Amino acid sequence: MTEGTVRETPGGLGDARGFRPAGGERAEPMGGFVPGQVAPFVTGRSGVARRAGRGMREYLGALTTLLILVVILGSTEPGFFAVGNVQNVLETNAPLFLVSIGILFTLISAGFDLSVGSMMAVSGWMLVIFINDMHLSPLLAIVLAVLCCGAIGGVLNGISIGVLKLNFFVTTLGALILLQGIIEVASGGVTTPISSSFLSTLGNGTVGTVPISFLICVGALIVGWFVLRKTTFGRAVYSVGGNPEAARLSGVSVSWTLVGVYAFSGLCSGLAGVVAAGRLSAATPTAGGAIELTSAAAVLLGGASLAGGVGKLAGMTCGVLVLAVLANGINLLGLSAYWQDVVTGAVLLIAIVLDRAHKSGSLKLRGALPWRRSS
Repeated sequence: MTEGTVRETPGGLGDARGFRPAGGERAEPMGGFVPGQVAPFVTGRSGVARRAGRGMREYLGALTTLLILVVILGSTEPGFFAVGNVQNVLETNAPLFLVSIGILFTLISAGFDLSVGSMMAVSGWMLVIFINDMHLSPLLAIVLAVLCCGAIGGVLNGISIGVLKLNFFVTTLGALILLQGIIEVASGGVTTPISSSFLSTLGNGTVGTVPISFLICVGALIVGWFVLRKTTFGRAVYSVGGNPEAARLSGVSVSWTLVGVYAFSGLCSGLAGVVAAGRLSAATPTAGGAIELTSAAAVLLGGASLAGGVGKLAGMTCGVLVLAVLANGINLLGLSAYWQDVVTGAVLLIAIVLDRAHKSGSLKLRGALPWRRSS
């Protein structure tokens, strides 16, 4: 098959079409990958540039918005670039960043996890049990709390959705209510202090001028990138989200991939709960608040799709930073904190509308104007 010849794949994945290079040329894969199917290919330096450009288009809007916000606030608010303000932005939004990593995985798999906020509360309460009651070392307690949340996410959500084939919205909503009720009963609805200087350092300490919670986010981002881009499981997540039937025919275990996705989301939420508990030096039943909606707004703004199969950690990062900078700008301008909810809700609606318009093709202008002459 010569260069430029198109071969259709049997599964019909969104971008599972490609070009075979001429004999001897090295091909560069693009987009998602489904084992056993033909991946899309481009060749040469221009092909690599096109691949990079296409990947960035997913979150170009979020990146542009972020740069505009930074320029406007940096030029109008003298304290925006102050070290203390930057530290505050990074520390305050560390739990949101960690939760959003797990939410990205669920959206790529064409699902969603509404239980992440309750999972954060579970993580904090586990720390109360392990540190205050069982007197375990703080590091061991943190590891166990995060692993417990991963197990809960995998069993309660993952098996229900992946193995039992239950609807992800109903399942995770039920998990949210169930876990929130358990934590409120166990805690009596009150905030419980956690006596651990180590935990407090994780939430509020710095290395030089860099918050430790930010370094935790960077570590989680690296792990998430490696899992998503460099492992068979990560490629399976894209495949399942893009076309589960084609993924199944290609030998991907759709059920257990979904179990892994929701277990990973639980791990991220558990780690976010640890950071949140460290900031307060306490566990609170309302630790997560409405973080699932805020993270959804950030991830969708960063280019992920409700239809699944699409999303990048770079886009998610841009989306989280847009919301973080907006919230900080509202605070610096002296506006009511309620405006943050208004902005977050508006961003979520805009992201959903743009995603819908992009999927339906209504954003394409070619041929949309009746008075344009065809060339």
